[in-house]
Amino acid sequence: MSDQDPKEQGDPKEHSAPNEDSAGGNAPAHDDHRPAWSVDPPAGTPDRELIDQVHPPDWTNPEPRDRYHLVVVGAGTAGLITAAGAAGLGAKVALVERSLMGGDCLNVGCVPSKGVIRAARAWQDAREAAERFGGPVTAGGEDFAAALGRMRQIRADISHHDSAQRYTDLGVDMFLGSGSFTGPDTLRVDGHGHGDAVLHFRRGVITTGARAAAPPIPGLEEAGYLTNENVFDLRELPPRLAVIGGGPIGCELAQSFARFGSRVTILDMADHVLTREDADAAEAVQKALAADGVEFEFGVGITGVRRDGGERLVEFERGGETGRVVADQVLVAVGRAPNVDGLGLEKAQVRYDPKKGVEVDDRLRTSNPHIFAAGDVASKYKFTHMADAEARIVIQNALFFGRKKASDLIVPWVTFTSPEIAHVGMYEHDAEEQGIEVETLTVPLQATDRAKLDGEEGFLRLHLKKGSDEILGATLVSEHAGETLSEISLAMTAGVGLGKIAEVIHPYPTQAEVIKRAADQWRRGKLTPTVSKIFKGWFKLFG
Repeated sequence: MSDQDPKEQGDPKEHSAPNEDSAGGNAPAHDDHRPAWSVDPPAGTPDRELIDQVHPPDWTNPEPRDRYHLVVVGAGTAGLITAAGAAGLGAKVALVERSLMGGDCLNVGCVPSKGVIRAARAWQDAREAAERFGGPVTAGGEDFAAALGRMRQIRADISHHDSAQRYTDLGVDMFLGSGSFTGPDTLRVDGHGHGDAVLHFRRGVITTGARAAAPPIPGLEEAGYLTNENVFDLRELPPRLAVIGGGPIGCELAQSFARFGSRVTILDMADHVLTREDADAAEAVQKALAADGVEFEFGVGITGVRRDGGERLVEFERGGETGRVVADQVLVAVGRAPNVDGLGLEKAQVRYDPKKGVEVDDRLRTSNPHIFAAGDVASKYKFTHMADAEARIVIQNALFFGRKKASDLIVPWVTFTSPEIAHVGMYEHDAEEQGIEVETLTVPLQATDRAKLDGEEGFLRLHLKKGSDEILGATLVSEHAGETLSEISLAMTAGVGLGKIAEVIHPYPTQAEVIKRAADQWRRGKLTPTVSKIFKGWFKLFG
């Protein structure tokens, strides 16, 4: 999906997922609860092409080797990177996937959501072209099915990179089926018709990901609802959409569907959206959502959902008073729950928590020193790029006695609304909690000419270690904040301070100049009265 807020995670004590059969991958939840690999789309469609690539019905599992250097359970981002990287180095690798290869990111997360967000943004740009830029007036002609059809075709095209055949060609033994540990160094594969197997390994890796969670709201299951795991299956635009949850996923999809033409209402217990982010950053997004027509019900406790004919009624309580939102569809976006059920983790001597997932140390080892875990099933950072980074740590530590630490990673994330919020490193409250004194710089985006030309507003905020130019964290609010943030992430990773960034020539006019502006502001702040007096004395002598 989108970059997932680390705090937006499911609690199995409080949530029940649409599909509890989760051993081995991320399965989209359908109304009849069928696993994704059992769905049979029509021939010649993008969905058929997708299935044929990432869970081909006619696949035959290979004969297992006597022992593998690495057995990887779950073929999402973390599993794919681990398997391909290890095989490329010459290791004997088996990869097991119960559902669709590519996991959450390809099938129900990053790829489809960004396709939908891009289409919705284009629709909005077309509507605003006349008013903002003297462009042509547009009216009518919207085709929601075409917009989502484009997304499905792109997803199918990308799926070739994550296909069973491609990974076989890379030297990976690809097993389709449910994987379950039968001991500390063995895994049984129930092939679901593709061929059963028992795999022996020197090192195992758990990369089964996470799934959408749903709160135990009375009547929700009976009324039916959407999550990110089935919302992209829609063929028709719901006229009214209720979104439960104001985190990144809820905000991204709420804004997109509002731009497509749905009447959208976000319901949340908090008093504003995106509670993890700085208040003014969240406010900028909330104002943008409101401008796009999204309505809000904050501070509510949802007491029930019921169906009345073709309508769904979301009932809530706030301050002793009751209310309801009438919708055609209900989208639940309250967090993620790790896929730990059915894996036989007890037999593998792997400790786990149903809420937090598999327990790992800083080197991503589980309580069984021969088994590692990476990605959403074990990480508090449920992002695709974090799964990628952790997979690379696993390869080094599992196969080469490496000592790479996950805590050394500099982790950025982005909420892909309009405007986007991109963040890396610490927030100010993080520094306070750790007893670190910081100097904070905030520069408005309109300090750059490019932002004025683009008609955009936002800001860059940098947190520096007090008394130095070391960057501890940053938040950027702009239409393409995610594309700009990497310069700061690189500086933090390489230990480059803001003073050095001040020497970087930024192309004019670009919005990335806002980073240069921040560096210049910091330099001016170093001009103390004493230094200023020295300069004045120098120029008096000079002139």
